[in-house]
Parts: sequence; C-alpha cells; structure tokens
Amino acid sequence: MHDYIKERTIRIGKYVVETKKTVRLIAKEFGVSKSTVHKDLTERLPEINPELYNQVKDVLTYHKSIRHLRGGEATRNKYRDDNRTENSTFKPVG
Repeated sequence: MHDYIKERTIRIGKYVVETKKTVRLIAKEFGVSKSTVHKDLTERLPEINPELYNQVKDVLTYHKSIRHLRGGEATRNKYRDDNRTENSTFKPVG
C-alpha cells in the first residue's frame, strides 16, 4: 500500500472520530469518492491502526443505526419544500 493512501486513511479516520460526520460529507471535504472513504475506513484502517478503527467503527455503526431516520427527515423536508413552492406560485383568479 502506498504511503499517501496510509496517510489519507489515518487522516480520514481521525477526522471521523473528531467530527462524527457522515461518509458522504467526509468524501466531499477530502475530495474523494464515498467508496474510497468507505474502503479506507472499513478495509485499510484495521490493518494500519486497529485502535483507531474501533473508534471509527462505533461512529459508522451509529450512522447506520439512524440512517432510516435521516432518510425520513430528508423526504419530509423535500415534500414540505415542494408544497411551499407550489403554494407561493398559486394565484387565485377572481
């Protein structure tokens, strides 16, 4: 494994533990794909730093346990925003 991959993996792992952000947000901030972040955290990190991996695993498990709530909230917001848009463009005749 290349040194830059090891360094990125450790940086991402420490960042996850510090900020508790999701894989999607971290991928944007580090300029890599979600798949890369996920592979770094779940496959590479246990080999490089098992102690850090255990901390990261707790954060990832938490995010997985609440993903259905996040999805529901996103859907609720989407339809609430759609209704506001429709109501604001409606002009009664008469």
